[in-house]
Amino acid sequence: QVQLVESGGGLVQAGGSLRLSCAATGSILRIETMGWYRQAPGNQRELVARITIGGTTNYADSVKGRFTISRDNTKTVSLQMNSLKPEDTALYYCKFQVTTSWPLKAGDYWGLGTQVTVSS
Repeated sequence: QVQLVESGGGLVQAGGSLRLSCAATGSILRIETMGWYRQAPGNQRELVARITIGGTTNYADSVKGRFTISRDNTKTVSLQMNSLKPEDTALYYCKFQVTTSWPLKAGDYWGLGTQVTVSS
């Protein structure tokens, strides 16, 4: 069983910063990709940023230059969010592509989400 736990959300004024973290626990052999997604009320869930095991990153156009994703260790990823805007307000989820050691299989795992609210 793999579990992802997010932390670091909160309320911040426009122009401010927040740092989100997501840590995985369980019988993990390998984490191929780590990503952050977000979903605002009435909207579909969208990719914010993703990083591969090799360090390749990609970002949504709306956050390029403001957000930075990083792998803190083999099981933890962070998202540094600067120059936040009201339109960044959403529930932020992490998603890992994981190969478990027992049973030996690959799959996607999601966290429960952490709320980010940016006031104008």
